[in-house]
Amino acid sequence: MPRTTERRTTISLASPDLPAGSTVVRLDGDLGIAGATVLRERLIRMLRPETRLIIVDLSRVDSCDPAGLAVLIGMQRRARERGIDVRLVAPSPAVAGLLHSTGLERCLTVCPDLPSALAWGRDEPARAATTPQLLAG
Repeated sequence: MPRTTERRTTISLASPDLPAGSTVVRLDGDLGIAGATVLRERLIRMLRPETRLIIVDLSRVDSCDPAGLAVLIGMQRRARERGIDVRLVAPSPAVAGLLHSTGLERCLTVCPDLPSALAWGRDEPARAATTPQLLAG
């Protein structure tokens, strides 16, 4: 019987020139049940009083299952309770398709790139996440 291996999600913090209180989190791998608990705990630790914005880069996420979606939804809920905005950025085609098919793109703030995520809610319009180039495989 062939053995399948799931790539666990890794987290890295990016520090481009961001406004104070902002953090970019880059996820890499699979958002699946195997790593959901650890991922949830690590993301929750980022919800500090000085944090105003967390941008989650999903461009390197290969796959996502319901446990991974639950982590993203739970993080957003906890962040909102603390007055912190969470924006998902550049979801990979697989994740973008899942967000679209589940309707979660309407519940989560999804932006096609970092500049759009930073512009969201300011005078500059952020591009919608449902543009064809984002969802195209």
